[in-house]
Amino acid sequence: MDGLVLSHPEQLERLRRVCPEAEEAAVLAGDPCFDRMLAARPYRERFRRALGVRRGQRLVVLNSTWNPEGFFGNGGGQDVLPSLLPRLAAELPADDYRLAAILHPNVWYGHGPGQIRAWLDQARRSGLALIDPMHAWRQALLAADVVLGDFGAVSYYAAALGLPVMLASAAQDRLDPEAPLASFVRDAPRLDSHGRLWEQVERVVTEHRPLAGPAEFTTSAPGASAPLLRQHFYTLMDLPEPEAPALLEPLPLPSYDPPRRTAPLHVRTQVQGAEVVIERSTGHPYGAGGVAHLAVHEDTLDPGSLESADVITREGQPDDPRLGGPQVWTAEVLRRYPHCAVAAYVTGPHTCTVRSREHGVYRLSAGPGADADPAAYASALAAWLAVGGRVPPGGTVLLMHAAGGVHPVAVEPALPGDLAAQS
Repeated sequence: MDGLVLSHPEQLERLRRVCPEAEEAAVLAGDPCFDRMLAARPYRERFRRALGVRRGQRLVVLNSTWNPEGFFGNGGGQDVLPSLLPRLAAELPADDYRLAAILHPNVWYGHGPGQIRAWLDQARRSGLALIDPMHAWRQALLAADVVLGDFGAVSYYAAALGLPVMLASAAQDRLDPEAPLASFVRDAPRLDSHGRLWEQVERVVTEHRPLAGPAEFTTSAPGASAPLLRQHFYTLMDLPEPEAPALLEPLPLPSYDPPRRTAPLHVRTQVQGAEVVIERSTGHPYGAGGVAHLAVHEDTLDPGSLESADVITREGQPDDPRLGGPQVWTAEVLRRYPHCAVAAYVTGPHTCTVRSREHGVYRLSAGPGADADPAAYASALAAWLAVGGRVPPGGTVLLMHAAGGVHPVAVEPALPGDLAAQS
C-alpha cells in the first residue's frame, strides 16, 4: 500500500491499535469533500432558491446510507422512511416546509432509479425533491435547516456543518465504538417515528446546540486538503509539484427544482378583513380549525378528486397553445367541474391568473415582501371571496399569512385585452 489517506489524527491513533503495520502508509490530508462544502457556504441562499425554498420555509433533508439498517432500509426493524414520508407531507404545512431526500448512490444503483422513483412517487407528488446522489447532495445539505437521517456520513457532515440533526435509524453494530461517528450516533437526538413530527422538527431546530465532536473530528486541516493531497500524489510519482496552487472544483449550482405538488391539498383558512391565514397540507391530523377547502392540481394521480375540488390549479406559460392560455384553461375547468369555485393558472414563481365562478377573472401577483406559492394566493383569494370579499374595480391587496410571514398579494381585475394577449 502506497498511501492510506486519513482526515484526522484520531483515525491514526485507532489505526495504530488495530493495524500497526499500516501506520507507515498513513497520510493526514484532510477531507476534500468537506472542504468543498466549506468553500460553498456563502452560496447557501442560491442553493435554497434552486430547490424552490421560499423565504420563511424550513428545508427538511432526509438522508439514508445504503445498508439494510439505514433509514431507507429496515431501520432496525421497520421501513422507517417509506412510512414516514406520507406523514411528513400530512403533518408539515406545505408553505412552511420543503422536503428533500438524499439517498446513497448504492441505494439508487442497487434497486435502480426507476424503482426508487416508483417507491417514492406518492412523496414526490406531495412535494418531495429527490436529490442527485452524486452531484447535488452537498448543495442540498448546505441549504438545509434540519436533517433527519441515520448513522451514515451525510448525517455526520450535517452535524459538522452545525445543522440540527435527528436520527431516525441509529444502528451501531457496524460502527467502531471508539470512532467519533459512534459517539455522534449515541449523542444525537432521536426521531420518534410514532410521535408528532411537526413538534419534533420544531423542537430540534429551536433547541439546537451544535455537537462539538463532528466539527472537531471531520478534518484536522479544514480548507487544506487539496495541497496536502497533491503533495502526497506527486511524492508518490517522484515528480516536482506544479507551481500553481492546488485547488478543488467548486460545487456547481444545481438545476432549478421547485416543488410540484399534484397530491390534493387540504387548505385551512381564517379570514379577518383583508387578512387571510392559510395552512396547506396533504392532511390535517391534529383536528380541524378555520374554514376548509380542497385544492387539487389538474395533474393529480386521482382524477376523481377533481370532482370535489374547490380550487383547481396548474402551472403553464401564459402563451402555451396546448392549454389555450389562462383565459381558455380557467373557463374550461369551471365548465368541466361544477363543484369547483376557483380555477388558478400559475404563470410564474410569483404570479397567477384566477377565474372565480361567481366573481370573474383576476390577476394575482406578489407584492413587496411576498414570497409564497402563487397557488396559495389563489386559495387565499378563494377563502376571502367565500366569506363575502369583493374586489373593487381598481383592485385590492390581500395580506396572506403563511410560513411565519405576511405576504401582500395584489389582486387586479383582468381586462379583456390582458387575457387576449395571454391566450
